[in-house]
Formats: sequence, structure tokens, C-alpha cells
Amino acid sequence: MDHSAWFGATCAAALAVLLLAVPPDPARAQQDGVWTLKQPLPAVRAEVAAVALDGRLHAVGGDAAGAAGAWHDEYDPKTNSWHADAPLPKPRDHVAVAVAAANGQIYAFGGFATPVHRNASADAFAFDPATGAWRVLPPMKVPRGSAGAATVDGRIHVIGGRGPDGIVVAAHEVFDPRADRWTEAAPLPKARDHMVVIVADGKIHVIGGRFTGPLDCTGEHDVYDPATDTWTTEAPLPTPRSGLAGATYRGMILVLGGELPGGTLAENEAYDVKAKRWATLTPMPHGRHGFGGDTIGNSAWFVGGSLTPGDGGATDQLLMFQAP
Repeated sequence: MDHSAWFGATCAAALAVLLLAVPPDPARAQQDGVWTLKQPLPAVRAEVAAVALDGRLHAVGGDAAGAAGAWHDEYDPKTNSWHADAPLPKPRDHVAVAVAAANGQIYAFGGFATPVHRNASADAFAFDPATGAWRVLPPMKVPRGSAGAATVDGRIHVIGGRGPDGIVVAAHEVFDPRADRWTEAAPLPKARDHMVVIVADGKIHVIGGRFTGPLDCTGEHDVYDPATDTWTTEAPLPTPRSGLAGATYRGMILVLGGELPGGTLAENEAYDVKAKRWATLTPMPHGRHGFGGDTIGNSAWFVGGSLTPGDGGATDQLLMFQAP
């Protein structure tokens, strides 16, 4: 079977169904969660990464007007305001970010110097809020952008991505912040990028993404167990797509947005980790891809991205999601 053609057809069919969907019932929307627009970023930004630390959301890197940036802005939900933090040492978009709880620092890995999925970087940096500065770490073995990063048991796993030649990789490298040292772990079952990489119940979930380009998106859902260094497969994402964002929220993994050939998605699909099944929650106000998010308190927050497929349509929007 030509898997590229199959996934392309699947994506196109999914998009057609979504475009014909009936607007959600207001009462059902209330039951399945509510979206609120909050103070926007200081400027529009696509392909941005985001992570929460100490009750604040950090937006890192991204691109605007076709150029990668070193931006680093911090949002405080208590004051509904942004302020600029120390920029990344180098301009990057499609950066993978994670937090090491043990030392309360933000880690940024890889990314592209240009928004054309080329010139992938192996760079690794750490931001210390106590000093307000980034420091340079030992680089990854495999240069890549549009990878995912997640922290389990104090170690940060950087998974998948796209290399300097524009080809996706299955690489799985693990960084130990206590020793500033890299090791290798079992690679992804199949190389891909532009997916959600997130931790739930001590395991890493890799959901959605693409194998080659936008036509070859997937709903594949692979789960990594650090205790055994092995991968298993769980229920696939109902709507195959790439360029999506995710967050853990009330025992669920939220998977939002993304792009398909011809459009962006506002989908909000939630995976119940215990029951191992998917549910559909209230979609975002507008489709988008290339954005980042995380959970703070009783809310999930998502920022930036592009409202149209490809590199255009960058937005400054900050969205808050709350479910009853």
C-alpha cells in the first residue's frame, strides 16, 4: 500500500467533513469547555513553543514575516500581562521546550534558523529565572527542528523532528540536567515531526504529526515507557493532522488545532489516559497550527501560531480553555 497516498486521502477526507460540520450547540459547548481570549502577545508569532513555569506561561522562539526570532516572552495570568525575558541565544523557530522541575529551569532544543524546514540545529539552551539568563548546553547528537520534548523522572526526552536535509528522523535523545549529559533511548517506531509529545502518568505520548509533508499527516499515537525503554501503540487521534499543540488537563491529553491540505483546524480532541479513549471538546474559536501551550492551575493556555496553512497568517492570540 502507498501509505503517503493513504494518509493524504485520510487527511483530505477529514478536512472535508470538518468544513461541513454544523456549528456547536451553545449548551453543549458550555458542557465541553469554554474558550476565552486573553491579552495577546506583544507581536504576531508562528511556529512558537510554549511552556509553563511557576504559574506563568513562557513563549519561546518562533517566526514572523518569514524570519526566525529569538523572542522569549512571559505571561502572568494574575495580571493578564506579558513582559519580555532574555531572548534565546540564537534565533530559532520550531524549537522543542520543556521544564526540569528539579532546578526550575526551561530547556530549549534544536529548531530551524529559517522557516523552510532546513538548517536544523543541534543547539541546546537552559534558561534560569533566578539569573534571567540562558546558558549553552552540550548539543544534541542529531540536529533537528519540529521535534518534541517532555520531562520524566527529572530527565528530558527529545523525540523525532526534521533534520538539516529536511528529512524526518526517529531519533530519541535524553538529557540529564543534573549531569548536563546526553544518552540515547529507543527511537520512535516511525520517524515523524510536527506532533504532540507529552507526559501523562509517567509515560510519554507522541500523537499525530507528519511523515513527509502536509499531505502525509497521521493520527498515530505511540507511547514510550521509560522503565522498559519500549514503545507501544494506543488509540489513534480521531482527526489525523500535523502542526498541533497539546497539554495535560484533568487526566486528559488535549490535542488541538493543526493543519491539513487546504486549511487549519480548530479541533479540540481529548484523550482519557485511564480509559484509553478519545472525546471531542469545544473547538477553538479559529483554526491554527504552529502554536504552543501548557496548563496553569485549572486552565489550559495556547499562544501564537498561524491561522492559515503554511507560513502566512501569524497571530498574536492567547487563548484560555476551561472545562467544568
